Amino acid sequence: MMERAIILAASAIGVGLAMIAGLGPGIGEGYAVGQACAAIGRQPEAQGKIQSTMILGCAIAETTGIYSLVVALILLFMNPLVNML
Repeated sequence: MMERAIILAASAIGVGLAMIAGLGPGIGEGYAVGQACAAIGRQPEAQGKIQSTMILGCAIAETTGIYSLVVALILLFMNPLVNML
C-alpha cells in the first residue's frame, strides 16, 4: 500500500514538472514574435520570409508544450506504474 502512495506522489510531482515545461514554449514564442515584428519594421520588404520562418519556428516550439501536456495527462489518468505493483 505504501508503494502505491509513493508512486502516485511521484507521478503528481512529474505532472507538475511536465506542466512547468509547457511555460518554455510560450515564453520563446512570444520572444520570437516580438523579434519578427521588429525585423519586419526594419525591413518591410522581407516580411514574407521573416513571417514564414517565424511561423515554422513557433510550430516546432509548440510541439514541446504539446508533448509535456501528453506526458502529464498520461501520468495523471493512465498511470502505467500503478499497474506494476
